[in-house]
Amino acid sequence: MDEGRIGIDLVPYGRVRQLLAVDGQPALKRMLSAEELRITRTDDGPDIPGIAGRLAAKEAVFKLFRTAGQTLPWQDIEILKEDGGWPVVRLRGRAARLAAASLVEHIAVSIAHDEPCAVAVAYCGAQQHGNRERT
Repeated sequence: MDEGRIGIDLVPYGRVRQLLAVDGQPALKRMLSAEELRITRTDDGPDIPGIAGRLAAKEAVFKLFRTAGQTLPWQDIEILKEDGGWPVVRLRGRAARLAAASLVEHIAVSIAHDEPCAVAVAYCGAQQHGNRERT
């Protein structure tokens, strides 16, 4: 039997502004991939709502894994854009291994922005541990 899982997270724009004020890009370079940094850059500078939304989405996705004692693999969870601008999740490295170990299947994410924060909800189907199909 499959079970659905939901993760949610909220990131205030002020948190992003603090990250940018403290040391500029280095903190964000640890949290966002090169592609994520590229798509959150505007002619006027960093897209604060876009960055906050991606950080919230990464946290929401990580909550789907239900892994106690693990740190969030920031670079291994990417929140990119599909045609039309919809967010899409790409996992790699440790995040992909955590998802597989947690029996997490396809992940969908939705992000909303409204001053002063961004919120993200992640949803996935997940097999229960006793019901993994054998191939």
